[in-house]
Amino acid sequence: MERIKIGIIGLGYVGLPLARLFATRYPVVGFDINSTRVDEVMSGNDHTLEVDYAALKAVLKSSVDDRSGLFCSCQLDDLKGCNYYIITVPTPVDKNNRPDLTPLYKASETVGKVISKDAIVIYESTVYPGATEEDCIPVIEKTSGLKFNNDFFAGYSPERINPGDKEHTVEKIKKITSGSTPETSEKVNALYASVITAGTHLAPSIKVAEAAKVIENAQRDINIAFVNELKMLFDRMNIDTHAVLEAARTKWNFLPFTPGLVGGHCIGVDPYYLAQKAQEYGYHPEIILAGRRLNDSMGKYAAGQVVKKMIKNGIQIKGAQILILGITFKENCPDIRNTKVVDIIHELLEYETKITVYDPCANPDEVKHEYSLDIVTTIPGGLFDAVVLAVAHQEFANTDFSSLLHKSGICYYVKFYR
Repeated sequence: MERIKIGIIGLGYVGLPLARLFATRYPVVGFDINSTRVDEVMSGNDHTLEVDYAALKAVLKSSVDDRSGLFCSCQLDDLKGCNYYIITVPTPVDKNNRPDLTPLYKASETVGKVISKDAIVIYESTVYPGATEEDCIPVIEKTSGLKFNNDFFAGYSPERINPGDKEHTVEKIKKITSGSTPETSEKVNALYASVITAGTHLAPSIKVAEAAKVIENAQRDINIAFVNELKMLFDRMNIDTHAVLEAARTKWNFLPFTPGLVGGHCIGVDPYYLAQKAQEYGYHPEIILAGRRLNDSMGKYAAGQVVKKMIKNGIQIKGAQILILGITFKENCPDIRNTKVVDIIHELLEYETKITVYDPCANPDEVKHEYSLDIVTTIPGGLFDAVVLAVAHQEFANTDFSSLLHKSGICYYVKFYR
């Protein structure tokens, strides 16, 4: 029986839940360059709220050894001796929405410094088709001096983590797997199948697995863009979009998407990866980019609707007091990466309004560092000219916000509850 020892590079929303799961059966070394994050995890805490204290403490161990369990470190030497390396770092875009593979390159260099002969490197980060073999593997070869598919091998198994979702946890989501050789494919598939209770799907190649992942999020982006466009249309027609969607949803095959902001590290980013690769092949992806443009405009649109409603109610816009409820990129989740709520805030600030932001899930220090915005930790007293429900946190459900408003004040829902 093959000896298995796993090194996981990146202990964020994807890496930590995966490391915790594998550690129930295998020795796992979790590696992260952020020493504060390593200390946090080793104390049994996870600020992302993806892994609870009891589950994490149950698998933690105090040293690197061959016993099953999880040891986390920011020391490179602790990764030596693993025969499987799984890379789970972010894949963002730059200010021009071009793929930024810097985290992947650095993670590949890290593996290249410690990898030994016959090891398998598995990438989980969302990329365009070809990125694993054409962009990442050459970095490992250059750093390690080993030859791909001779001295070491590779796999790709895209992450399907849904931050904040306590029902669809990592082991309950079917996993796509792939490998650089037929034998590697079988090994990678068997590794994941040993812990993923939902099962696995073995793709015929790494490129197929990469493409499957990136279109998952592109498809959702396009569907949300469609209902966002419907909202713009129905707002002009003075028709309740929410009521329209509720009626349409009574048909069994109607897709239940709702309008709203599309940010975060997946849906708001991944379509650009596919578009970039398409353009390299001389194809301009009309639908993919149109969906992105429309969804990226929703923050400005929402702010404009708020201002229009305030004007209709006779509210003086300059100096108006506006309460923004929620700043994370999605409901019931502390993740603020690429949140589009800031687009609403910045647009409203252009009108010289006075903005107060409250979010029970977000970390004020992270918001300050990332966006130079101050948020409050409790809903302040006093009355507002407008309340904007930007993120549908469960805490805000079934809440009557009228008590927070002046007599002529307005409440605007960016996203409705279902």
